[in-house]
Amino acid sequence: MIDLLNAWWAQQLVLCDWAFDPDPLSVEPEDARARLSILAVPDRGELGWRLLESLGTGGADADPARLLAALELAALGAAAGWLDEAQARAWAHWLAGEVVAHHRDLDAWLEALRRARSADGWVRGDDGFADACEALAVLEHEGEGITWERLGEWLAVHDRPEAPWPGGGGAAAWRLRAGFAPVLALPAGEHDWAGLAEWLAEDWRVHSREDLLRVLLWLGAQGDRQGWDLDATRLLALDHDARRAWCAGLEADERRYGRTLLALLEQGEPLEWAAWDWLRLVDLAWAGACLGWLEAEEAETFALHAADLIQHRYSDWSALARAYQRGRSLFDGRDLLGAFESDWRLLLQSPLSPWRVPLQGLVDEERLAPAREAMRGWRADPRHWVLALASVREPELAVRQGPPVAVSAARRDDALGFLAENLDLHPEEGVAALERYWLPAQAHHLNQLAADAAHGALPPAETPFGVAEPAALAQRDGLRRASHHAATIHMAEKYAFYLQMAFDSEAFDVDGLEALAEALRGSLCRFYPDSRRLLEAWVSWDSLLPEEDQPTLALEIRWHLEDPGSLFHWLDWRVDEWREPGPRPRLSQFTALSLVGPLNSPPWSVPHRESEREAVAIREWVDGHYGLHSAEELSEFLDFLLENGDRQEYQINYAPYTLNSARLASEIATLESGECSDEERTHLLRLQRVRDNEDGCNETDLTAWDLAQAVDLAVAGRQLGWLESAAFDRVLERAHGLAASHYSGWDAYARGFYAGFSFFMGETPERESFLAGLRQALVAWLSAAPPLAGPWASLEFPGARPRHWAPMHIDTLPGDARLLH
Repeated sequence: MIDLLNAWWAQQLVLCDWAFDPDPLSVEPEDARARLSILAVPDRGELGWRLLESLGTGGADADPARLLAALELAALGAAAGWLDEAQARAWAHWLAGEVVAHHRDLDAWLEALRRARSADGWVRGDDGFADACEALAVLEHEGEGITWERLGEWLAVHDRPEAPWPGGGGAAAWRLRAGFAPVLALPAGEHDWAGLAEWLAEDWRVHSREDLLRVLLWLGAQGDRQGWDLDATRLLALDHDARRAWCAGLEADERRYGRTLLALLEQGEPLEWAAWDWLRLVDLAWAGACLGWLEAEEAETFALHAADLIQHRYSDWSALARAYQRGRSLFDGRDLLGAFESDWRLLLQSPLSPWRVPLQGLVDEERLAPAREAMRGWRADPRHWVLALASVREPELAVRQGPPVAVSAARRDDALGFLAENLDLHPEEGVAALERYWLPAQAHHLNQLAADAAHGALPPAETPFGVAEPAALAQRDGLRRASHHAATIHMAEKYAFYLQMAFDSEAFDVDGLEALAEALRGSLCRFYPDSRRLLEAWVSWDSLLPEEDQPTLALEIRWHLEDPGSLFHWLDWRVDEWREPGPRPRLSQFTALSLVGPLNSPPWSVPHRESEREAVAIREWVDGHYGLHSAEELSEFLDFLLENGDRQEYQINYAPYTLNSARLASEIATLESGECSDEERTHLLRLQRVRDNEDGCNETDLTAWDLAQAVDLAVAGRQLGWLESAAFDRVLERAHGLAASHYSGWDAYARGFYAGFSFFMGETPERESFLAGLRQALVAWLSAAPPLAGPWASLEFPGARPRHWAPMHIDTLPGDARLLH
């Protein structure tokens, strides 16, 4: 039985200088590919464009030459193996329908073809086209072959097939690639894209599967859009002159971009261009499939990921195309919106466009769910948590997603320099040294201040040593706005950046660093239920406590909060066994450590043994200030400080003078009348302080001074390895108990600390400046203004009745009665 469509199709191919053959698909594959090359169709991508263009937008101005050319291309595509027979017939069916719809009979069709040929400069006799027209006309008039009437009858009873694009299941995501070239058929192969490898190398610097994977993940998570979004957000807050100044300040090769962005702002265009990244993600996923760098399922998963993001943001194809056009304008540095209609008309209006289906619902949830899991799988390595956090400060790190990438020598040197200059951290200290930068006690302190601020329970601004600065108080009081957000992220994001630098230095044990990355992941998953809560907490704390002399990261963090592709939303978020990157001190341990006060920096973490490099400086300090040279001497001196200390010297040698002012005056006069040795000079100064009751030394319990020294020395001993953990804890417990028995609260303790420091200070020209600095520090420690000055304001004093409000989350230090695991 004759196949009417095929027979008519074969008749039309005679007009293309083909010998008549009832089977239009009988050309040898090699001959078909050679003919396609002559017709400037080097690959299946170009074939898709030509077939789509042949139908135009479905109006009355259909181009007969293109329709005839498409009939030939469909036949050649099938013969070359680029299309299967069913697809080729579907194209022929659509083309036949268009031919009949726009031409009343064969004569009209042939006349339209002659006019089109003439318009292209055809001259009778150039080929056999005229003879073929005459032959077809004779057959038609004699009623032979497939006449116009028979074709019309066949079309009337055979509905046009579905649009011949891959569309089943996840394959529908490939319709998104139509802006570059329509995907005609699956699976992808080298015949889909001529010169692909060279294009990837030149335009993308992609030379391997690993390179491609990193680019795909970058396009999904960040792409070009992040920088453009941040620039646009900042520009919206500026006036016209400031915007022009911003553009003028760009590097010469960036000014075209700057001018284009300003033009979009002035035109009132939506400042949205994510389609530029996400459509290119589909294009490169197809490229990976064509080269065999991605398995078909892998490539489709990336296309589905792009579809997921696109459906999240765009309502229809027109919005998607316009967003892409804005992104292309910024990338090229010229406003291309004027060309939108001509660039996208075919895809948006053609009756056979791959985009004739609704964008929303292009891919159903059943297909998207596995793709989402696959995207999280690519970021399952805890290293991606470090990358996500560190890339907020250094966006270039986002290109490291996926397979590990080799670090350049310059980057390694920069990372080592950063660690040495900013953290005094050196490779010989090992991975364990990074524990010191995990600061759970700081997070506890901030959480407690925020809870107290929310309930109006912060300490007064006025202290025994002065009044806190208004700006510092305002910052402290503002912490109430973060009371619902755990503060771990405030220190964890900095820790992640340090950890990234350690990775990049390639000078630390990789397994050890990966273990810390896993611990970081576990900690953040424990304190934040999802990425949104983490980012909300981060932007809240960063806005309240920005880095000194650094702009806030609020804009960058909010970008990650709002962009559905951000790496944060695709991390492996799970709560399982929990181990932190550093030890979490008990609350009583932190309180005892805080007895050191302004004598040292705030004790936000438990001390650990330092490297030999650090130990040299610590030993010099211990020797220079206390004359201690061994663990035994340190232990003996700690016992002395806790049992007697400097306070005993005051009680024995100076307190009695307070009962006999005449004797005190006589002793001072005697010493003042003659030459004094250094020891006598020190004694004279202290007698004068007793006489003047300087800083309340005669009325104040000086035990605090000994306790601060004891804790300070114990920390040094722990860092030198002179005190084991148990011995160190015993010192803290004794100091904690003494503080509880001698003082009622931090105010009283601070008075004792200050009085002891003042009384026992040696003679120095800087005395007044030292004391002024100490008073300022004590004001800050007591008032928590600024918040990170010291932790006294957030801690219950040893033995005192509780006065603080409980934070609204579990990110706090455990008490003695229970230890959180």
